[in-house]
Amino acid sequence: MQALRLSLVQGATRWHDPAGNRDYYGALIESLCGKSDLVLLPETFTSGFSNEAIHNAETMDGATVGWLGEQARKSDAAICGSVQLRLGDKVFNRLLFATPDGQVRHYDKRHLFRYADEHKRYAAGARRLVVEWRGWKVCPLVCYDLRFPVYSRNRHSGTGFDYDLILFVANWPSARRHAWRTLLRARAIENLAYCAGLNRVGRDGNGLDYAGDSAVLDFLGQPLSELGAQEQIVTVALDAAALAAHRERFPAWMDADAFTLG
Repeated sequence: MQALRLSLVQGATRWHDPAGNRDYYGALIESLCGKSDLVLLPETFTSGFSNEAIHNAETMDGATVGWLGEQARKSDAAICGSVQLRLGDKVFNRLLFATPDGQVRHYDKRHLFRYADEHKRYAAGARRLVVEWRGWKVCPLVCYDLRFPVYSRNRHSGTGFDYDLILFVANWPSARRHAWRTLLRARAIENLAYCAGLNRVGRDGNGLDYAGDSAVLDFLGQPLSELGAQEQIVTVALDAAALAAHRERFPAWMDADAFTLG
C-alpha cells in the first residue's frame, strides 16, 4: 500500500439547484486534478438535504452520474458524494463512488434520519459497501450512519481487516456539531482505521446552519486536518505503514466480539 491522497471539498451547496451545484463543485474539484487519489463531496451535494428534492430525483442514467464519472476521469481520482436517485417507485439517498476507469459503485444510506422524516420518503439501503481503491480498502457511509457503531464496525478475518479508511459524507447541522466531532473520533479509534468526515457549510433552504467541521483523523482519533466553517479544500496523505504498525502494536481487534452484519 502506498500513501493515499485524500481530498475534502467542503462547500456551500446550493438549494435545489443540481446544475448549479455541478458547476460549483466542478470548479472546486478542478484544482485537484492530478493531485489527489480520492475526493469527497458532501451528502446530497446536488440539492442540499431536502425531503422535497425527492420530486426531482435523477436516475442512474441522469446528468449527475455522468458528470461524476467525467470529473473522476479528468481528475484521475475517485470522486465520492451522495445524491437522490430514483429506482422504480423508490428513491434512495445514494452515495456514488466514481473512478477514472468509468466504474460507478454505490451505497444506499442504511440509516434514514427519522428526526427529519427522511424514513417516510426515502428507501433504506440493504448492504454495506467496501471499495478497493489504489491498494486501500475504503468503506463509505452517509451522515446519520455515523451514530450506529455496529454497522460501521471494522471486523478482522483471515484476509485482514474489512477496511483501512472509513468515510462519512454529511449534511450535519451546527446545532449537533459536538456529536459530529465526537463520533468521528470514536469511529477512528474503535476501528483501528483512518476516518474522514466531510460536511457542508452555509445555510440551507430550511434555515439550518452548517459549521463544516470536516476532518481527517488517524487511527488514534488524532486530527490530521480539521476544517472550519467556510468553503475549504484540503488534501491529506494517509500513511499506510503507520496504520499497519499501529494495528500490530495495539492488536485490540484480537479481543473483539464476533458477529455478522445483516
